[in-house]
Amino acid sequence: MKLKLQTKLILLIGSLLSLVIVVLAFSFQRMWTTSHKEQIGATALNIAKTVAAMPDIRRAFQDPDPARLINPLVEPIRVETGAEFIVVGNRQGIRYSHPDPDRIGKDMVGGDNGPVFEGRSITSEAKGSLGLSLRGKTPVLDDNGNVIGVVSVGFLLEDINEQAVHYRNTVLLIAFLTLLGGTGGAILIARGVKKSILGLEPEEIGHLYQEKKAILESIREGILAVNRTGTITLANQTALQLLGVPENGTVTGRYILDVLPSSRLVEVIASGQAEFDQEMILGDEVVVVNRLPVLDEDHRVIGAVSSFRTKSELYRLNEELAQVKLYAGGLRAQTHEYSNKLYMISGLIQLGLYQEAIDLITRETDVHQNFIGFIMEEIPSRLLGGLLVGKFNRANELKVELVVDPESTFKDIPSSVNRFNLVTILGNLIDNAMEAVLEQEEGRRRVTVFLTDLGEDLIVEVEDTGKGVPEEAGERIFVSGFSTKEGGNRGLGLALVKQAAEQLNGYVTYASGEQGGTVFTVVVPKQGRRKGP
Repeated sequence: MKLKLQTKLILLIGSLLSLVIVVLAFSFQRMWTTSHKEQIGATALNIAKTVAAMPDIRRAFQDPDPARLINPLVEPIRVETGAEFIVVGNRQGIRYSHPDPDRIGKDMVGGDNGPVFEGRSITSEAKGSLGLSLRGKTPVLDDNGNVIGVVSVGFLLEDINEQAVHYRNTVLLIAFLTLLGGTGGAILIARGVKKSILGLEPEEIGHLYQEKKAILESIREGILAVNRTGTITLANQTALQLLGVPENGTVTGRYILDVLPSSRLVEVIASGQAEFDQEMILGDEVVVVNRLPVLDEDHRVIGAVSSFRTKSELYRLNEELAQVKLYAGGLRAQTHEYSNKLYMISGLIQLGLYQEAIDLITRETDVHQNFIGFIMEEIPSRLLGGLLVGKFNRANELKVELVVDPESTFKDIPSSVNRFNLVTILGNLIDNAMEAVLEQEEGRRRVTVFLTDLGEDLIVEVEDTGKGVPEEAGERIFVSGFSTKEGGNRGLGLALVKQAAEQLNGYVTYASGEQGGTVFTVVVPKQGRRKGP
């Protein structure tokens, strides 16, 4: 059975805590016992030295019956100090004092008097008449420094061990309570960790991280995230490209204003207010930015995230949507036009003008079928073919003559060339040309389209019979927002044409046409290697 993270944390913290507490408890108990024995031994030895140094004790050794004088002297000391016994003996080991009067005059037991009779003070553990005891022994010296006896002060090990057991029980109780509190703390820590990671297991977090990374890299918008202090914590590949970061480079860990001085993420963190569809300059691009604060469960701002996309891409999406609308409008116009022609044919038949009706049907059928057949044969791309059919119908509605050069062919388009970029180029050039010729008289409204895939390049050429581009305009006509015509929402078409051409490693040029209008030419290399105009 696979354990969950919370269970693992409780077991790990509890086990470590138990090990530490048990080791410390036994170490403390052992240290205390050793220290306590040393302290008792030192106390016993000090008492023995004090008794041995008493003049009355030393003089009593000269008395015919030393026990008569010594035992009354040392017994009160024994009682006062809490010693189990204070035994004074002569060099032959005969007792002159003992807590049990019956044992006075008998031999001392334990066999540890040898070093004392040599003039040394010792502590030892030995079994005497009262049991196993911890003893402090020192010699009794006469006025000449000769050993004339021994003083032995002892504390029963049984009593010392009882004190040690009491201390050990106290230590174990404290250890148990500490372990109990530590286990509770481990449970709280584990629950806190589980709550902070939303109840997910490490494997699930790893999977979510990989999924998040894949999702962020699949999004075409640039994504940039910062923490509360403005330090960048995340940037996807699109954001790095828009920021001009070299390949395999990173901006994570850097301050946002050092990377992007015009960023307003710091203000969003301070205000906690989201900002939507804001424009800003990023390198050479105009981007549309959304900025949102990141809030924790207590609704405190802990960071901010921004997403941004180049405005030209949004324009391109709008343009493609506009193309679809134009197709639909062209179809409606064609339906309306053919409804009128059907009414005309019906009227000719009702008037008995059968030949005129047949001629009208034949002429309309030939024009439509020839154009559709030519498009299907020479321009097999569905996107480009559908675009030209839609523009043809739109031109008919606007009373503009749209001509596709019969020498045109666009069959050899490599799969590496983005068709949508070609649609953007061709659609905007035709729209720009039709708008230019609307200022002319109805008979002079002509737009000519030439497409060729011969050689190493794809060439798109659109010529109109408008008034042409003013000389002072120059290359500014390809700048977003610049237009030689009046009115708002202009100056986007040619800018999108240039951008789409450059994305295909091509270029766009223009020149004056033979009929006074303008000829726009776009050259796109088939193999992706750009050649200058």
